[in-house]
Amino acid sequence: MMIRFFVQIEYDGSAYHGFQIQNNTKKTIQHHLNSALSKVANHKVTTICSGRTDAGVHAINQFIHFDTKSKRNIDSWVKGVNSYLPEDIKVKNFYRVDSDMHARFSAKSRSYVYLIKNCATPPALGAKNCLWVRKALNVDKMNKAAKHLIGEKDFSAFRASGCQSNSPVREIFEANILKKGSYIFFKIKGNAFMLNMVRIIMGTLINVGTDKMNITDFKEIIKQKRRKGAGKTISANGLYFLGPEYNELTYTKEAFLNELD
Repeated sequence: MMIRFFVQIEYDGSAYHGFQIQNNTKKTIQHHLNSALSKVANHKVTTICSGRTDAGVHAINQFIHFDTKSKRNIDSWVKGVNSYLPEDIKVKNFYRVDSDMHARFSAKSRSYVYLIKNCATPPALGAKNCLWVRKALNVDKMNKAAKHLIGEKDFSAFRASGCQSNSPVREIFEANILKKGSYIFFKIKGNAFMLNMVRIIMGTLINVGTDKMNITDFKEIIKQKRRKGAGKTISANGLYFLGPEYNELTYTKEAFLNELD
């Protein structure tokens, strides 16, 4: 009998060309996961993810599913798969689920956080895991602008030219900006996201925070649905996929993420 597992994963995407497997490179998250899972399962494994991440993007709670006839306890799956994975990709847990659960299609929402280091000098530690912004950012103003993202809207203004989504309409449930010391966290939760959408939104909010545009300008950018009005697509360094939410699955999130809720 085939068993379906959901697997909770974290990775540093700095060295990879994104999650999705590609024909011209082995430097993808999915390539390493498929290979490691296949070795432990003793058969070829193909994974499906909850949301593809782009090159350089990190994940704290990515989820994939796969089917297997192999019988292992959870601890053996975790330790076995991690022994075949590189240091910057690790599985955190396995969950046995019903056969009709799907990592992508069963997800009710997805969340991302963008991390900014806002200070006068560039960071030495974690430089590839955040975006350094030297000029002081007005977080209160950015937060007020971000509230205009909430709701079901056409987000063409924040859609990359290479996006292949059938529709630019998405529903955003939450958009919050929090400052802790010199770090600024932008957390956004929605039903789904388009190519580079969060990075373009963040680039535009940085323009608000540095007074290159005001809150009304930001609102108009959404309304006009034109990509050229929005900010630039900023670095993937500071972008983290916090993961999906499922009605049927409860998993533990890290403490600092709970503080952002």
